[in-house]
Amino acid sequence: MPDHPLPAAPPGSPARSGDPAPERALRRRLHARGLRFALRPRALPGRPELVLPARRAVVFVHGCFWHGHGCAPARAAARFNAGAWAQKIAANRAQFELDCDALRAAGWQVERVWECQLDDASAIERLAARLLRR
Repeated sequence: MPDHPLPAAPPGSPARSGDPAPERALRRRLHARGLRFALRPRALPGRPELVLPARRAVVFVHGCFWHGHGCAPARAAARFNAGAWAQKIAANRAQFELDCDALRAAGWQVERVWECQLDDASAIERLAARLLRR
């Protein structure tokens, strides 16, 4: 074992997708309702977190900060370098709209779940009901 820790990822490198606990909880709830899905396919625009091929539906799980959700100003506002973050968040939102347009044009239903909704069982139930109606 080396005497030094592994080096950190270089600045500007892409974030690792990982498997965050809130997303696992969402998948568990949807699976319990009988929904079957694939995870993060590379072929679809925007790389949605969940794809339900049989229902032609995709689900994006968006962080409130990174995608500019106005749920709680203290949670979703940059404290430093606000101008640069505002540009980045605006670019994220614009790219999401482009991805949604492309997915809808290809016949996919697009659903978005905000990070702040992942703990709200009723929001997840409403999402599951919409997906089951497809």
